[in-house]
Amino acid sequence: MLKNIPPSATLAVNDKAKALKAAGRDVISLAGGDPDFITSENIIDAAVQALRAGDTHYPPSRGTVRMRQAVADKLQRDAGLAVDPATQVLISSGAKFLIYAALSAMVNPGDEVIVFEPYWVSYVPMVIMAGATPVTVPLDAANGFAITDDVARYITPRTKVMMVNTPNNPTGHVMSAAEAAVVQRLAVEHDLYILFDEIYEKLIFEGEHIHLATLPGMEARTIIINGHSKAYAMTGWRLGWAAGPADVIGLMAKLQSQTVTSAASFTMAAGVEALSGPQDAVEEMRLAYKARRDFMVEALNAIPGVECDPPAGAFYLFVRFPGLGTDSMKIADILLEEADIAGTPGVAFGQAGEGHVRFSIATSMHELERAVERIRKLMTNR
Repeated sequence: MLKNIPPSATLAVNDKAKALKAAGRDVISLAGGDPDFITSENIIDAAVQALRAGDTHYPPSRGTVRMRQAVADKLQRDAGLAVDPATQVLISSGAKFLIYAALSAMVNPGDEVIVFEPYWVSYVPMVIMAGATPVTVPLDAANGFAITDDVARYITPRTKVMMVNTPNNPTGHVMSAAEAAVVQRLAVEHDLYILFDEIYEKLIFEGEHIHLATLPGMEARTIIINGHSKAYAMTGWRLGWAAGPADVIGLMAKLQSQTVTSAASFTMAAGVEALSGPQDAVEEMRLAYKARRDFMVEALNAIPGVECDPPAGAFYLFVRFPGLGTDSMKIADILLEEADIAGTPGVAFGQAGEGHVRFSIATSMHELERAVERIRKLMTNR
């Protein structure tokens, strides 16, 4: 089965960009999702103190008591959601594994999983690896990639899970109250689990983050996936967490105990500080991303043959290049070969992403300004 699973398109583009850089090309990489900010000093200090105190041994597989309690406190504080840190929270080495673990806990062979397009590149492969069948639901770019009642057409008696990601990667769309109502109604009517990926919840520019588990009938069927990578610029720390029904979390914990074992002990000490300590740096990063978004959207739309809608959250732009055509693979290749700009082709996120290229704005304003000038020159010469 693994032979048929394609490698991550995002990582593949990043690897190609790095190879070109190593060969001497001045490539501007806008393909990844790695914040260019440094983890806050107080978080780093917490990890160093833990290391010096000898916190270098096996931790509890589900996560330390303090880390699980910090997640429970965060959910109570931000969403008014009460969870038992002993049975309803699982800490792991990144949110990515937790998505796979959650799917493995919820599905059996023959089950179907609803995946909205455009989707993060790893969703469909993880559904397949978990033994289920992905059912992709294309969302309309003209409607801002909003979830509508149309999704009901894709639900069958075999449907077990619906995956929801807000703010969305790659589009930056933030789920509205109307969309949340659609998800809630269908989940309750068809007795579905919701795998709720909210890794970008702190990076919203317009709208508000809706906590699906707080809606009527949703707490017992929603598995929340979150982590420290995006909001706290901790991608390299590999620290994520999940919260949800105790039976599902228990199965996820069993899988973790037999595979990755646990998150690293000292990273959890840092994770506690991240969730419980000052949040000023999170807001500073959000405002920086918003400034970059505003600059890029205005600058790109001023270039003939380029179109860019403003994302409401996350740190990506989903850009169209009608001046270069609608084949996103070709467009991405032109950008890389002729302008030394690495972006991810939209088709990597499903057919609904075709015609787009995803740019990450998790890079400095200086690099973004250079990228705009290169795009302007490329389109002028076309």
